[in-house]
Amino acid sequence: MIPKHIAIVMDGNGRWAQRRGHPRVFGHVRGTARVKMIVREAQMLGVEALTLYAFSTENWRRPEHERRVLWSLLKKFLQREIGELARQNIRLRIIGERDRLDDDIREVIQRAEQSLAGMTGMELTFAVSYGARLELMHAARSFAEACIAGQVTPSSMSVAVMEQYLWAREVDLLIRTGGEKRLSNFLLWQSAYAECIFTECCWPDFGPRDLRQAIDEFQGRERRFGGLDAC
Repeated sequence: MIPKHIAIVMDGNGRWAQRRGHPRVFGHVRGTARVKMIVREAQMLGVEALTLYAFSTENWRRPEHERRVLWSLLKKFLQREIGELARQNIRLRIIGERDRLDDDIREVIQRAEQSLAGMTGMELTFAVSYGARLELMHAARSFAEACIAGQVTPSSMSVAVMEQYLWAREVDLLIRTGGEKRLSNFLLWQSAYAECIFTECCWPDFGPRDLRQAIDEFQGRERRFGGLDAC
């Protein structure tokens, strides 16, 4: 079975570049080229949703020049690939702290989302200025506000209700490139029962074959969700 929702921590860009004697930003440039390939492959394989961790709330600590490169690459990708995404019938979403982004970036994001809002194929989500703790705080605050407004009651809270206030759906397969073995504040609620694959391959080297291999490994695992196997 193909995982319905794949989430990827696109890690290792900077290390990939430094190992080759290049500035860290060179790895981000090369990594951006991989996004298009992986999106196309996921769509072709029948994945329903693909979420890419593009920039975390903690990444704001990065040097300003590196952040500027990352924002420029995001803008260029959305402007350049909007037509191709439409041809592939892909719907776009951006999740995270939009209010921290510059006006020009928010404008590009809004235009891209609106242009692809009517698409019915795979849902492509970029997590930008995103943190799972932030998402959970936002969800709790929104539910509390709904309680104050009399729209819901505290006793109505359940897993299903909580998920209505979250930004992303449940994850089936989580992939992290670059060799690190942690979630780094990414989709913590949604990944509660995700199958996780950590690969030494840095994002600029991660291609369609690597995605297929990860899916093959996913298909070979038994997902019991806390229960017992048939034995």
